[in-house]
Amino acid sequence: MIIEFGHGTHVGLRREHNEDTYHGDATLGLWLVADGMGGHEHGEVASAIARSEVVGGVANGLSLVDAIAQANREIISHAQGRSEDLPMGTTIVAVKFFEQRFEAAWVGDSRIYQWHAGKLTQISADHSYVRTLVEQGIVTAEQARRHPHRNVITQALGVTDPESLRVERVDGQLSRGDQLLLCSDGLTEEVDEAAIAGLLAREDIGSQECVDQLILAALNHGGSDNITAILVRVR
Repeated sequence: MIIEFGHGTHVGLRREHNEDTYHGDATLGLWLVADGMGGHEHGEVASAIARSEVVGGVANGLSLVDAIAQANREIISHAQGRSEDLPMGTTIVAVKFFEQRFEAAWVGDSRIYQWHAGKLTQISADHSYVRTLVEQGIVTAEQARRHPHRNVITQALGVTDPESLRVERVDGQLSRGDQLLLCSDGLTEEVDEAAIAGLLAREDIGSQECVDQLILAALNHGGSDNITAILVRVR
């Protein structure tokens, strides 16, 4: 396979610090986005630890699930060594390629989408309060987008006890023309799936320009949070 990927992050229009981080490595076949939380430098530290632990763990032969669980323990350990009684956590989405297939894993409400055969599908499932409401039939998916508690998450690295952490994962196949989009909720909060699909469908722009356009769209719609996206294309 020939892999092309674009990447970018932006602080947004309402935040002073960018607590998101990301990593892309075509040689290792690993891509990830982590959305830190906790304010000040706490979210930045948590997302950076998650990135370091997952990249190092996968490079040393760990599965994505085990590497993410390891990152959770390390963030908790780091937080316990601090005097401040402030939360330190992060979401994470990660994808690892294995020739013609991939493994995806996540914790929190950052997302992974797959573009295949002209259709956009969210392959991750948000660890969020509103996802529970949708599954119970209390609200629709469209109502969930506007729900006042849409940003309340139920799992996060550094916040969820290791015994309770639920790292979800899926396996998938890769075909020529497929695209995988990893992003923080700063993108999906502002740009709906129809608009995302419209950009991924364009064959006249490269993956980097597509990411740039996605981030610009989020800024044009308010830029209420940090925005991070990685787009991986299979050529």
